[in-house]
Amino acid sequence: MLLPLLSLSALWGFVLNLTMGDAQSLLRANTLYRTLGVASTDLGLQLQAERVRSAETLTTRKLTSVLSAQRARTDRSVTDFKLAVMEAGSWVGEDLRLPLDTLDSTLGRLGAIRADIDGGLGSRLAGLNEYNRILDAIFSLYDHLVSVSDLTIFQQASSLQAMGMAREYIAREHALIIGALSDGRLTAPEVSAFTEYAASRKFLHSRGLAGLDVTLRRPYEQVFATEPFQSFATMEARIIKTGSPPPTAEGWTEATDKLTSRLDQLGSSSTAVLATRTSEAATSTIVKIAIAGGVGLIAVLASIIISVRFGRRLAGELAGLRTAAVELSQSRLPDIVERLRRGEDVDVQKEAKAIKVHGSAEITDVARAFGSVQRTAVTAAVGQAALRRGVGQVFLNLARRKQGLLHRQLALLDGMQRRTHDPDRLEELFRLDHLTTRMRRHAESLMILSGAAPGRAWRKPVPVIDIVRAAIAEIEDYTRVSVEGMPVAAVDGTAAADLTHLVAELVENATIYSPPNTTVHVSGDLVSNGYVIEVEDRGLGLSVAEYSVFNTRMAAPPEFDLADSDRLGLFVVAKLAQRYGIKVLLRRSPFGGTTAIVLVPRSMVTEQAALEAGDVDGKADLPNRTRKKALAVVTSGTHAGLPRRVRQANLVPQLKESPPLGQEQAPEPEPRGQEPPPERSPDEVRDLFSAFQRGTQRARNEASEEGP
Repeated sequence: MLLPLLSLSALWGFVLNLTMGDAQSLLRANTLYRTLGVASTDLGLQLQAERVRSAETLTTRKLTSVLSAQRARTDRSVTDFKLAVMEAGSWVGEDLRLPLDTLDSTLGRLGAIRADIDGGLGSRLAGLNEYNRILDAIFSLYDHLVSVSDLTIFQQASSLQAMGMAREYIAREHALIIGALSDGRLTAPEVSAFTEYAASRKFLHSRGLAGLDVTLRRPYEQVFATEPFQSFATMEARIIKTGSPPPTAEGWTEATDKLTSRLDQLGSSSTAVLATRTSEAATSTIVKIAIAGGVGLIAVLASIIISVRFGRRLAGELAGLRTAAVELSQSRLPDIVERLRRGEDVDVQKEAKAIKVHGSAEITDVARAFGSVQRTAVTAAVGQAALRRGVGQVFLNLARRKQGLLHRQLALLDGMQRRTHDPDRLEELFRLDHLTTRMRRHAESLMILSGAAPGRAWRKPVPVIDIVRAAIAEIEDYTRVSVEGMPVAAVDGTAAADLTHLVAELVENATIYSPPNTTVHVSGDLVSNGYVIEVEDRGLGLSVAEYSVFNTRMAAPPEFDLADSDRLGLFVVAKLAQRYGIKVLLRRSPFGGTTAIVLVPRSMVTEQAALEAGDVDGKADLPNRTRKKALAVVTSGTHAGLPRRVRQANLVPQLKESPPLGQEQAPEPEPRGQEPPPERSPDEVRDLFSAFQRGTQRARNEASEEGP
């Protein structure tokens, strides 16, 4: 609303400025006439009189008292003119500077002109032309004095200016003839000049009469019909025709004096009439400005007042609508979405309350539209939450079914391993066992994505080294993983399975995104805030921006997006870390790859004394299957990409040829040159695997008695 008001105010100011400009122009013209116009007119008359007296002196070469007296009157007129210029002051604009400077310059030469005349220098026509130049400068000033914006007044002033210039040409003819009457002759240049003066006079009279209105033209027509003008015109034509002055001076002087006197009176009265018209026009314009400007100002003020009132009311209505919309977008809808994420039930009719605002029809319509948008958004959010719960339930059901099948598959593999005596077949069964373990981890990932817990837990604390070994055993490329020295510590058994899953995801990610010929290093350390596990690869690493994004997701995992499944493992890590308050940080490794740092909080870490008190023969409280696979992986070499079984590593103590587990000693090095031991016979191999089966069966029975 401010823009129309400013436009209206600017338009009012522009029109007022234009109108004021017209009034100011008329007032300026009237002021300049009363100052410069009157003074310059008197100066012109005095210069014309001095020119006539100078023409006589130029002919007779005699100075007279009449010329001296006229020169004194001319000097007083020059002084009065300069005072009038000072009186005009600020009304003298840039348009008058040049003609005033020109006139001042020509007036400055008046002394030199008089000196040449007194010294008898120069011809009569040359002396008269010097005065003519001064008078031309005065008439040039007249042309700039009549520049007014009123077209009618300008036209009348221009016509009167033409009549005044015609009066000047009559004076020039008179001065030339007065000089010629003294010696009774006209030179050829003087005849040509006289002819030019007469032609210019006739042209200017015709032009002036054509431009004047009836009131100003009629007095001039009356003068042109009188005897003095007729006599002057007759003598003027005779002089042009004969090229000689009139026979007597009396007839010419009498006719010219009468004519110039009538013209001077008429010019003065006509100029006064025009000045009166200019003043009246200026007054009328000012009155119109006052009326139009006042009415316009009242209209502008009324528009401003009305606009401000409506603007304030509309601003208040919009502020209420804005408050309601902001409260909806920043408080209510986010709160509803957060409740839906937590699994709470949301009543759409109750939560999507109408926005209550008061005001114009447009405001209430917008409020209703916002209410409709709110209901649509809440309904969509509830639908999305239901869809996510449905998808999560599908994940959970599929994961549980898959987990049940995998447990059955593991049981079948155990039975097949017990019934198989072929080493190659056992190697294949072990490969299937490893794949099944990895599939179980993926099934648990689906359960984590659905928001449920995998369900594996132990009563007693589990050593960190066993958790790391079990995590490594659940990845495909476990042969590339190197476990470095880790201080003795244990983690709460309720979180052992999830921590194993978390470390497995990080280790698998490190093996996938690093060259196959490099090694992934896993290390740990007991710190004041808990236990730190580091997984370092030798890959290409990530950019600083990517590390920042992933670390932000680790600290505050967003809601799982089905369309973003490329980083599924990292999302599972973030969910598990959030569940137990574990801090996970990714950063660039000094070797160019990525280092994943896992900080298990102190509340989950068990002291070494408690761990040793809960151990059985120094072994972790993990199921036998997990413990045996973890030990096989990290303590032995490989064969065809699979763990190589260590002799008697899984036998019960009674069947071992060496001391029991925990007391075995390193085998003595074979002496050089000694023959290698002979290979076992088939019967010996059969007895060995039979003992292995009995040992594993006993271990399963012990694990089933312990329970999760």
